[in-house]
Amino acid sequence: MRIKKRLFIGLLALSLLFITAVLAGSWYLLVHHTGMLNRILLVLGVFTLVLLFLIIALGIVGLVWILWQERSLPFFRRLGLIAVNTLFPIALALGRRLGVKENNIKASFIEMNNQLVRLQGLRIEPGKILLLAPHCLQWSDCPHKITIDVYNCRRCGRCPVDSLHAVAEKYCVRLAVATGGTLARHFVKQYRPRAVVAIACERDLTSGIQDTQPMPVLGILNLRPHGPCLNTQVNISQVEQAIEFFLYGKPISKPQVCSEGWGVSSSV
Repeated sequence: MRIKKRLFIGLLALSLLFITAVLAGSWYLLVHHTGMLNRILLVLGVFTLVLLFLIIALGIVGLVWILWQERSLPFFRRLGLIAVNTLFPIALALGRRLGVKENNIKASFIEMNNQLVRLQGLRIEPGKILLLAPHCLQWSDCPHKITIDVYNCRRCGRCPVDSLHAVAEKYCVRLAVATGGTLARHFVKQYRPRAVVAIACERDLTSGIQDTQPMPVLGILNLRPHGPCLNTQVNISQVEQAIEFFLYGKPISKPQVCSEGWGVSSSV
């Protein structure tokens, strides 16, 4: 079940209201219990906080406007990222207090991020796209280690890694398999992509998206029929659609098939 992005936007707005209440209460208490010098320092501090508050508030309004109008506005998107990164821990804490599952909040964040990325209308060369997958997609009894060299895969078809190889070859994108966030960041630094299609659970996708900002990342949640981190699956159709968004600006029925190796430019 897909989680709507409005959940995360709503929690961001609620977090902003919470901060407003805390600042107002702190101002009232300090003004009535401090001397003149402390009041001057307090005014300077509050001015800084108010400025940050306005940036965050404008960022949230900008995110809502972008998603509502379905238009990419770089200035408001940058402010929105500031708001998201600042309020994310508070949004998680408030969501938990309200009985919202943490994974649902993170899934809503991923949906919002994906929509923002799609609205940018990017056209990226295949060799500059990294398809990043988690090692838990590999068959648990497989003796071949693919996290260092993905080409150690024997393409037996027992797990989705074979299908991901086929997709990478079809579109001429790079494929890497990581054991966690540290190795994923290593691959991003090593290959220097302009965009990433990332497959992972809610926790790893959320941290990965935030770690690589402002690089565009389309996140795809893995499927966990056997529980977390064991023989997970992925919707290959969603992976192809994400790659096509970066290549062509939209999914297409008959994509150009790559046959010349890594880094071949799209002719569209």
